[in-house]
Amino acid sequence: MTATSATGSAAPAALPYDRDDMMIVAAARALRGVRVCFVGIGLPSTAANLARATDNPDLVLVYESGTIGAKPTRLPLSIGDGELADTADTVVSVPEIFNYWLQGGRIEVGFLGAAQMDRFANLNSTVVGDYDHPSVRLPGAGGAPEIAGSCGEVIVLIRQSRRTFVETLDFRSTVGYGDGPDDRARLGLTGRGPSLVITDLGLLRPDPDTRELTMVSLHPGVTFEDARAATPWELKVAPGLEVTEPPNAHELAELRALLATQGQDGRRG
Repeated sequence: MTATSATGSAAPAALPYDRDDMMIVAAARALRGVRVCFVGIGLPSTAANLARATDNPDLVLVYESGTIGAKPTRLPLSIGDGELADTADTVVSVPEIFNYWLQGGRIEVGFLGAAQMDRFANLNSTVVGDYDHPSVRLPGAGGAPEIAGSCGEVIVLIRQSRRTFVETLDFRSTVGYGDGPDDRARLGLTGRGPSLVITDLGLLRPDPDTRELTMVSLHPGVTFEDARAATPWELKVAPGLEVTEPPNAHELAELRALLATQGQDGRRG
């Protein structure tokens, strides 16, 4: 995270980027120095491919379908997009991806999105509403529970609103920190868990003691009141709250080029 003091000058009234742009750029920056990333489709895939186009050209992208070292020339439509296999260093079976690479502790960072998230970074990708009679039935967790359980750390990309940030998940698809600091150990999860949540309003990290998400940085033009209004629980704020460094011209140009390859579908997530 690159940031400046939140007590600095106010952001310009008109910005050459929107909140989704800022979220994707911030996520790409979070992959600086990372060697291997397990990527989900949508916003995580857009951010990971932007990282390869900017600060981390050697980043190895791993997708759930078994592609290792994919270098897509356009944003993939799904984990089964042939572009991933065509550009990968190698393609292995799905059981090998999970049993050898993921559960074997060989993946540094997992990049996930979700429909809902609670204060302990638990995720819901299954249903909105009652499980048997939901208002929305979602695609499901897929490999997210294993990614969150076994990757060295997890980064979550999610838009921040009272629809996505919830007091209680309608369904817990993926464990972040469960009900508190001891739950991951109790469940035998080997990865560190979510280390960073990136939203369209700012950045949050788990408190080292309670594991509750804490706002550590606001994006330019966003106030803490904006973030608090979008959060149904009493949002904690870190001492010395920062302001995220805005996207530079190179980052924006590469992001525009990526989005153009798929009619901006890369924003979906």
